[in-house]
Amino acid sequence: MSSVVKGRLAGRTALVTGAAAGIGAATARLFCAEGAQVLLVDRDEEALEQQLNKLRGVVPSARVEMFTADVAVDTEAEAAVQHCLRTLGALDTLVNNAARRHQGPLSETRPEDWRAVLDVNLIGAANFCRAALPALRASARGSIVNVSSCYAETGRKGMAIYDASKAAMLALTRTLAHEEAQHKVRANAVCPGATLTDFQLTRARAAGTPLDQLLEARKDTSLIGRWATPEEIAWPILWLASSEASYITGTTLSVDGGLHVM
Repeated sequence: MSSVVKGRLAGRTALVTGAAAGIGAATARLFCAEGAQVLLVDRDEEALEQQLNKLRGVVPSARVEMFTADVAVDTEAEAAVQHCLRTLGALDTLVNNAARRHQGPLSETRPEDWRAVLDVNLIGAANFCRAALPALRASARGSIVNVSSCYAETGRKGMAIYDASKAAMLALTRTLAHEEAQHKVRANAVCPGATLTDFQLTRARAAGTPLDQLLEARKDTSLIGRWATPEEIAWPILWLASSEASYITGTTLSVDGGLHVM
């Protein structure tokens, strides 16, 4: 982390959902390195604690806490925000990153499949926005960054529920931008492309897919022709959360290696 320019979030407090791994963990590390206090939220307590200890080792000066919560449960979202306020004293930035996937053609999906994904990807984000808004409004520099997906805009086969939930998140972001501008709370979204997270690596190992084959699989899904690292998604999230993006709200930022223009 020695190459990081220090202090872009100095004096700010952030809450990151889905922070136990992948993009959420990378975002939390970068936020801490840039001076923020951070509350890590995830439903996987063991993985969350491991990430907390790892983060404290990478950024020893960071003030970071954790809270185990299922984003789909509104009372747990409220409890997470209250824990943030009690332990860290404020809340300036909310990153809605927690997500659930479902794979399969639309013709084979069932209502319970839709509910399971929407409860996390859409209702979960709404739960945390609603719980966090009083504190974000009090901040006078509040920022919400919703982590959507490049496929919310481009579409593909076999991921109807996930992609629809992520498209709905973009609509949610625009509505928040309209409603919260008067309270000086900005709302933006990032749409990551294919990102090589632990989830992808674990799934490939379980399927017996060699690493070189996994890497080759994304040659044609962006102009850059490779997977993104979680850190390459975390940097744009950091920028949208910072004062450098103070005149930006209601925006969808594609971080997909150019997939959206292919």
